[in-house]
Formats: sequence, C-alpha cells, structure tokens
Amino acid sequence: MKKILIYFVAALVIAAAAIAIYRFALRKSIPDAPVDEQVVAVLTQNDCFVCHSQAPQLPFYSKFPVIGQIMAKHFDHAVNFTNLASKDFKNPDEVTLAMLEYAIAYETMPIMEYKMIHWGTTFNKREKALLSDWINACRNNANGFEVIPESFPVDSLKADLGERMYNDTRISLDGTISCASCHILKDGGADEHDERTSGGINGQFGGVNAPTVFNSFYNVQQFWNGRAADLREQAAGPPVNPVEMGDQTWEQIVERLRQDKALVKEFEALYPGEGLTEYTVTSAIAEFEKTLLTPGSKFDQYLAGNGEALNAEELAGFEAFKKNACATCHTGIILGGKSFEKTGIYEDYFAERLSRAPEIAYNSDDDGLKGFTGNESDLHKFKVPGLRNVELTAPYFHDGSYQTMEEAVKAMARFELGRELSDADVNAIVAFMKTLTGKSKYFE
Repeated sequence: MKKILIYFVAALVIAAAAIAIYRFALRKSIPDAPVDEQVVAVLTQNDCFVCHSQAPQLPFYSKFPVIGQIMAKHFDHAVNFTNLASKDFKNPDEVTLAMLEYAIAYETMPIMEYKMIHWGTTFNKREKALLSDWINACRNNANGFEVIPESFPVDSLKADLGERMYNDTRISLDGTISCASCHILKDGGADEHDERTSGGINGQFGGVNAPTVFNSFYNVQQFWNGRAADLREQAAGPPVNPVEMGDQTWEQIVERLRQDKALVKEFEALYPGEGLTEYTVTSAIAEFEKTLLTPGSKFDQYLAGNGEALNAEELAGFEAFKKNACATCHTGIILGGKSFEKTGIYEDYFAERLSRAPEIAYNSDDDGLKGFTGNESDLHKFKVPGLRNVELTAPYFHDGSYQTMEEAVKAMARFELGRELSDADVNAIVAFMKTLTGKSKYFE
C-alpha cells in the first residue's frame, strides 16, 4: 500500500513537472504587431481559446486522471458564456469588450480550478494594461453605457403614417388585432402585465412574451430568436402569423387596405413610385417605432454627469449589477439587445420550469436562436433583452414565466452564474434597474 502511494505521488509530481514545462514554454512576449493581434496573442497564451471555443484545442494533459475530469467540467460552461473563437477582434462588439473588462476588473478568469492545472494562465500586469487600453480605445465612452438621445432623424410624415398603421386593426384578418394590441405603449410597449404571452386572433395565445418596442431600434436583430434583421422585417411577421393576426398573406392585407382610397393616396405621396405595398406599410411602421425613445431616466442623468441622480441604494445596486456580471450581457445603450445568450448555463432552465410552471408546455419558440439558424449550438439562446423601462414590462423572460423583477434577478444569477444572491443584493439591483425608466408621452 505504501509503495502504491509513493508511485501515485511520484506520478503526480512528474505530471505537474511536465505540465509546468509545457505551460511556461508556451509563454511568449507580446508581439510587435497591431493591437488587435496583440490582444489575440495575449488571449491565446493564456489559453482563453481552449475553453471558449466550439472546437477546443485540448492540451495533452487533458487525458490525465482527475485533471481531465476537472477540465471537462468547465468546457460547456465556458463556451456558453462566450465563444471567443468566433469574435472579430478588429471590430469587437460591446458584449465581448464587457466580458473581457469584467474578467480583468474582478480577476475571474481563469477560475481557480483552471489556474491549478494551467500554470501561467493568469493575466499579468502588462497584459491587463494592454487589454484595458484596447477596450477603452474601442469604445466611444468610458464604461460601455450610453445616454438615450432625445431623438434622432426620422421622416416625420412617414412616422405619423406609421403610427396610424401601428394602431390599424385592418391589418389583421378579422379586423380585431393591431400592433398596439400586443405592444401596448402605455404599459412599456410589451404585453399586458397580467398576460404571460399576447392574445392574438380568435383568442389564441403565442408562445413567447412580446418584447418592448421602446428603444428597439438599438437591438442587433429583432424577435427573441433574431429572425428579423431590422424593425421593418419585424413588422412584416405578425400580420401573417396564424396565431397573431391571422392565416393570411400580405397580398390579402394590401388589397384590403387599398379599399381606403385616401390611404392609397397618402402612401403614393410619401412613397412615389411604390405606393401602398407590404414594404411601404412595414417601412412606415418601422419609421414610427424609431421615434419610440425613452430619454431622461435617472441613470441617463447619472451618466451625463449628475452624481446625485442615483441614491445610495441605487448606486450600490449599480455596483452589484456590475460585480455579478449582469453588465457583461446587459451593456450598451439599452443595457442589452446586442447578443444571444444561452438560458440555463449552470442549470437546465426548461427542466426547472417544468416543475415550477408545468402549465407552460415546451414549444418550438423555446429552441431560441436555433429555430432561426438551425445550429445545434444555438439551442436555448435568446436575444438578451434591453433593460430600459424594465419595471414596466413584466412578466419577464422569453416565456413570461417570472412575474417580478426580484424573481427574475434571482433566476438569472442562479441559471447563468450558479450563484445565490443575497436579498440585499437583489433589492439593490432592482432599485438600480428602476432607474432605467425613461420618459415618454405614452407613459403619462
């Protein structure tokens, strides 16, 4: 027995020595190259791409007992957090910048178990400085957040026409449903607060919660699964959805609208050579939706330099929001809307939902981004919702299965981070999130 123990210890020492020699042999000086290439070099020699990739290049010691098990434990988590191998470091997106900034600021990467195996994989002082300088240079602002503008240029006549079309029930097959039926402006541009999903034609209900239309121009793509590239494409979808506005075609819709001769003339005046078509109707609606900005929130006042705009609890909530990695996905001008992230990194969200809310049956909408791309790696990835006016848009998540902000914050920490937040942190984060409510004539 004693001899076996000696052999085991000797094997561990030899393995440790082999890994140490291997790891330190890989360390290289930062190359004299463009800064984006330097960033890639830093991430490469710190093995960031080993886990954060759909096709990880595993080192030889991943086959060692115990070590291999520890590494395998974290691969799925890592690639679901971010796939660095797919990123463009010449033109990085804000979510990538925010995630790297978080890793540097809170020294979270690599995690301790990884450091124990991969010696020499912690960012050193020079590497941190290089990454921080690169992040700041890539941004137009210091912290990744931006103030919502009072307005931006739109064609006011088309926007006015679009507002009328947004509220026009003639677009639906039976004349009962409009865009405004599901995206209720006085209620934050989303569903009614007591409805998990929106009611469509003939009393039918859809499979997902209606996202807010306020500030939606800033989304990288539209719909929870990103199937629309912009607001115009999004506006074209619900009218021909059998559950939402009816089993019909745009040809039928346009023909019905053309019975209104005054409306036809108005479209012909604003869209010369085109007139009233699917494209011009959805274009006008999109032009109206561009006007749905909500500036003037307490958070915007804080970003603009008013240090007293947030009280002590709200400031503590902002810090907790950043410290608990909320700001790695909920970043940018609307604090979200810029990426698609997996729901359920540390726990199976849908298995938990089955026990928590068995009345919600799994449906194709639950596939998320995969439903649009067809890629298995996109299963259960959903567009990160912007948090502007979030206190007005309950219930929460793509399925509307959480009723309160407190429940949603706790669930996010549990499923995405494997953390149980204290009540103090939850309350503070919710207090901060309420400072994101802006001003709109529709809220009055």
